[in-house]
Order: sequence, then structure tokens, then C-alpha cells
Amino acid sequence: MTTLERPQPLRSMAEKAARIDQICAQARILPVITIAREQDILPLADALAAGGIRTLEVTLRSEHGLKAIRVLREQRPELCIGAGTVLDPAMFAAVEAAGAQFVVTPGITAEVLEAGVRSDIPLLPGISTPSEIMAGYALGYRRFKLFPAEVVGGVAAIKAYGGPFGDIRFCPTGGVNPANARSYMALPNVMCVGGTWMLDSSWVKSGDWARIEACSAEAMALLG
Repeated sequence: MTTLERPQPLRSMAEKAARIDQICAQARILPVITIAREQDILPLADALAAGGIRTLEVTLRSEHGLKAIRVLREQRPELCIGAGTVLDPAMFAAVEAAGAQFVVTPGITAEVLEAGVRSDIPLLPGISTPSEIMAGYALGYRRFKLFPAEVVGGVAAIKAYGGPFGDIRFCPTGGVNPANARSYMALPNVMCVGGTWMLDSSWVKSGDWARIEACSAEAMALLG
């Protein structure tokens, strides 16, 4: 076994959808993580994991994102590490090289969708309209992130999408919080939710790992 164990190649879009289902079923909550300081990488991941959150979406919103993915894949192999805020094929290739086990985008372009089709790891593309769902659908995508969920209709929108898009499932992200998370998870076409409420930036900045662990445990208990 090498230091960095690569994800098993997934050739078909059906295989990739099944892998996304597996990841989301295990996660229930995808914490959307932006690393502001390199020294926070391991203690933050450890606090989330101690609270029961072991599938992490590490965004490329900071200069430390790629390194965080590499460090976590190498030093915390028991966790499932994905890459978020991937905006173009170059970023997609970079997170693949860093060892990301799945990729999440805030929106779609034809180039990013095609990169996901070619990749051996699954892509969860971000959408906010029916037309974007259809663009992904045409290439074989059946699993999407709805973003920003609360802004674009939230629970009501996902219910409505269940009619014309009966085989589509979603991970709503953006405005999801303890007050509405259970309403999302109660929908049959929701796989998991994404959020940040369990890792408030002020807690990370002050190194309040115990609070992050406790909030993570509460979040997992909330969604059963």
C-alpha cells in the first residue's frame, strides 16, 4: 500500500453516481471547509471526525486548499476527502493529483462537466436552475449540488424538481442550518446536506476544537 492510496477508477457515469450515493449516505452532512491557516488542517479535521463527521469537502477558496487535501489524504486516510469550489479543468486536474476522492463545484461549465465525465473520480456539479440540470443530464449526470439552496427555492424547489427529474438526487448547500436541515433530509431526492454551521470561523481562529467537536456531534444527531 502506498502512502497515498488512490481512489478506485470509476469508468461509467452510473458507477460515479453510485459512489456519490455511497459518500453522501455515509456523510449525511458535508462540511464546507475553507482553510485559512495551514496549522488548522489536522486539528480541524480531527475535531470534525471526533464529532462523527468523517467526510470533508475542502474548498479551494484559500491558498491552503490543495495542501490540505494532500495532507489529509496522507495523514488521515480513514477520512473521505473531497475538493470543493473547483471552477475549471485545471483546478479539477490539480485536486485529482492531490488525491481528492470526489469533486464538488458551485456551478457548471461545459468544460468542467466534460472533465468530470473523463475523470476516474466522481463529480458533484453545482446547479441552480432546471436548464443546468438538463445540461448535466445530457452528459449522464444524475447527482447534483443545489447551490445556493435557500436563495434558489430551498425545500420547495427540490420538491418541484422531483416531478420532471424523478431520477435526480441533490445535496443542497448554501443557507442550510440546524433549523432547516431536517426538512431537507426528509425529502426523498436529497442525499445529504452541505453546511458550515458546525465549524464557525471564529471557533477555528481561536482553536476551539472542543466546541467544533460538540457541534459536529449535535449536527449528526440532528439528522439521525
